[in-house]
Amino acid sequence: MRRLPAALGVLLAAAVLLTGCDGGRPAALACKVDVDTPDLVADREAAGIASCTAIPLRESGSADLPDVDLPCLGADAPVSLSSLQGPALVNFWASNCGPCREELPALQEFHERYGDQVSVLGVDYLETYPGAAIDLARRSGVTYPSLADACGDLADTDLRILGLPQFVLVAEDGSIAQSAGGVESVEEVVALVRTHLDIELEPAKGER
Repeated sequence: MRRLPAALGVLLAAAVLLTGCDGGRPAALACKVDVDTPDLVADREAAGIASCTAIPLRESGSADLPDVDLPCLGADAPVSLSSLQGPALVNFWASNCGPCREELPALQEFHERYGDQVSVLGVDYLETYPGAAIDLARRSGVTYPSLADACGDLADTDLRILGLPQFVLVAEDGSIAQSAGGVESVEEVVALVRTHLDIELEPAKGER
């Protein structure tokens, strides 16, 4: 077998890395990413990140989300987005996106305070290094689950993810709204829920 010239190998590696906040889709040549290897499962469990079996799903009907099955980041539990039960806050993120890294603690705080009223779900989007995503979630204290769309399957649907981070808010009736991410505090997340889902959250335990 002929070896690739060194320069071509560098170019291919660069193509894989060119994903991030601009939502660039990885080249099909490079896109075969396993997100549920035994090592990744062990890392997710050690970090205390929930499996996607914790995601609330609809018993009937469907949400206004693409009927696309996405694997769970660090678990063997694929989920169709259209089966997601609202109210829910879906955060599209990746470890190589600076604003994504900065807002994860606020999302975790929202999850801890209000996750029983509005579920929180991440989608690790166009991330070709799932181990880096799990490591970032661990370092950020994130415990809510994430699906993974490493190859950009959602790019071929009506759901337009134009940049990261981005939110999709799912109402109880399945209708959705989209909003740019980049929040800095749990209060901003609460405001997003109030604006797009018309929900006044009950005070969290310990705040009553």
